Amino acid sequence: MTKPGSEAWLALVQEDIIDPEQRILDPHHHLWRKSFLGTYLVDDLWQDTGSGHNVVKTVFVECGAEYRKDGPEHLKPLGETEFVASLAQQTAAGEGSEIAAIVAHADLTLGDAVEEVLQGHAELGDGKFRGIRDAGAHSRHPGELMIPGGAPADLYQQASFRAGMRRLGKMDFSYDTWHYHYQNEDFYQLAKAVPDTQMILDHFGTPIGVGPYADKRKEVFKQWQADMRTLSDCENVVVKLGGMAMPDNGFGWHERDTPPTSDEFFASQRDYYLHMIDCFGPERCMFESNFPVDKMSIAYPILFNGLKKIVADFTVEEKDTLFYGTAARVYKV
Repeated sequence: MTKPGSEAWLALVQEDIIDPEQRILDPHHHLWRKSFLGTYLVDDLWQDTGSGHNVVKTVFVECGAEYRKDGPEHLKPLGETEFVASLAQQTAAGEGSEIAAIVAHADLTLGDAVEEVLQGHAELGDGKFRGIRDAGAHSRHPGELMIPGGAPADLYQQASFRAGMRRLGKMDFSYDTWHYHYQNEDFYQLAKAVPDTQMILDHFGTPIGVGPYADKRKEVFKQWQADMRTLSDCENVVVKLGGMAMPDNGFGWHERDTPPTSDEFFASQRDYYLHMIDCFGPERCMFESNFPVDKMSIAYPILFNGLKKIVADFTVEEKDTLFYGTAARVYKV
């Protein structure tokens, strides 16, 4: 059997590109020289973003790459911004999609003292630094997950963390996070506590579909629906729609002989996407790839074909907002 997640495996499914002229700003991808997923640098990114869809710009989101090896602990994440800023300059040459913004990492439990880290990112980011992801994902069952989050269970509730969030907002930077479905209530309380900070929820709030949740998809979905409806009342929250092909979501595509088609993606995930758009409206939703993590399960052109099928009946303006406009506004590109 061809190895799942490999380029040969992903190539087993080929489709014509739907609406190839639709402009796309992919607001969530990673870059690294080495990880459990191998190397993913500019040429790898361009191979995916250049595979048929009109991906004009992208946003890099922190992934722990190239941290400084010495110096103060709280400043080590600055190495990632230095690394990505140099790669972003390479993409500005116009050969492929441009890395137009950088979301870096900082320990927000530093409170007001996080300003030093934020200023460092801004100085090193070549005008592209836009915000921080200090993810709240806390794994209750880490042994059951492929990518377990290691945040403290009460991170969103900590006074020091909320102070860091407020400092972030005062400096006009945004906050990205990912967490699991059972943390959505805590995230709602955080959003209410820091209304002046722009918050971006990644990956749908990750409804888990493995381990103790493997046979509870309907129950998880029902609670998730209610949580997203409640969260949508927080005007400072926008959402990224993607990241649902990660193995921990439980669709099992990464274990198959062949990857999913866009029709299979559509059938499995359409209801999640449409519920989010119904709750938040296109102007607070943006489609993301979460590559190369979701590449374990689905090819880039197939993913975006599936997204286009989900919104096939939307207006031209609504599609452009979902694929480009919201991300361009939120990340100021």
